[in-house]
Order: sequence, then C-alpha cells, then structure tokens
Amino acid sequence: MFKKSTLNRKLQRKNKIKIFLDNAQHKCDKFLHNNLKHLEVSNYQYTSHEAIEELGLEEELINQLVEDFVAQILKSNQLFLDYLEELKREKKLGRELNYTPLRELAHKNIGVAKNLRIEDSKKILDELMKKEDLNYLALCAVALKACTIKLRPRYAYDVLRLIKIKNSL
Repeated sequence: MFKKSTLNRKLQRKNKIKIFLDNAQHKCDKFLHNNLKHLEVSNYQYTSHEAIEELGLEEELINQLVEDFVAQILKSNQLFLDYLEELKREKKLGRELNYTPLRELAHKNIGVAKNLRIEDSKKILDELMKKEDLNYLALCAVALKACTIKLRPRYAYDVLRLIKIKNSL
C-alpha cells in the first residue's frame, strides 16, 4: 500500500512538472518568436558546453551555477512585477517614472546570464534594462520566468513551491 501511494505521488509530480514545462516552453517560445526573433533566439535551447569551455569550469559547477541562476530569477521575478506595478501607478498619477530599481535588478541578473551563456535570458534582461513600455516590460518579466523554468524544470518547480510556502507563512 505504501509503495503504491509513493509511486502514485511520484507519477503525479512527474505529470505536474511536464505540464509546468510545456506551459513555460510555450510562453518562452512565443515571446522570443514574437518579440526577439531578430536577435536569433527563437527556438533557443540552452546547453552548458559553451560556458564550460569558455570559463574552464567543471560541468558539475556550471550546473550548480545554473540552478542558482534559476532560483535567483524566480525570486527576482516578483520584484520585477512589483516594480512594474509601481511604475504603472506613478504613470497614472502623471509622475515622472523612475526605472532605476527595475534596471538595477535586471543588471544584477544579466551578468550571471552572460557568464553562463544563457542567451535567451540575457536578451530578455537586456530588454528590461533598455525599454520603457510598461506592458512590454511585463511581458518580458513573464517570458524571463518561463525561459528560466526551461533551464531546470524540476528544480524551478521545487523553488516556486518553496516560494509559495514561504509567502503563505
């Protein structure tokens, strides 16, 4: 009985992660195709080979750094959205918009994406640093999260579950 229950939970988790990944894949690909196709990142699939070769680090370390990047982006994503909501409120009030916190957060994350050679994230973070259209920037934040999930879906699933649990406490 216990074995069957454990097996059932593992199968449910595997199915949830597959749906989670499929959803992220669709959002990421759609954004890249519709907004960044001129930057040659449509249908992009990350591999660590370039980072391993250029940085001279072991694959295991690069993989750990990629997981750290995934966690960092997933944690930062809510901040991106919060900054954008604040900018939208300021715009409605007719105030001058201060993009500095948003751009500083993008800048902090873009360095890691560049070092690890994560091209889609690098391009989206670059958009977050340069553009001013708030609706487009919100799309960028959603796409960044989706493209990040693709890097390590199981790990991203677990990180987001932990974030949800921490936020509910």
